Amino acid sequence: MPEVTLENLAARVEVLEQRLNVQQAPPLARTKDWRRTVGMFAGSEFIKQLDAECAAMREAERVAARGESSE
Repeated sequence: MPEVTLENLAARVEVLEQRLNVQQAPPLARTKDWRRTVGMFAGSEFIKQLDAECAAMREAERVAARGESSE
């Protein structure tokens, strides 16, 4: 390995920077973010009904589980 000098290090850094510049892809367009969907269905009557039905199903499952475990 050659002697480590500031000139050698500067040359190596320059080569590395050139390689990185070639390998870097252009910046990607902003991707869609899941947070954009938060609140999307606020006030929707359909979603309110869906939530109520899901809550009723979960409660029925809880009741059934309690009933089965106490026997």
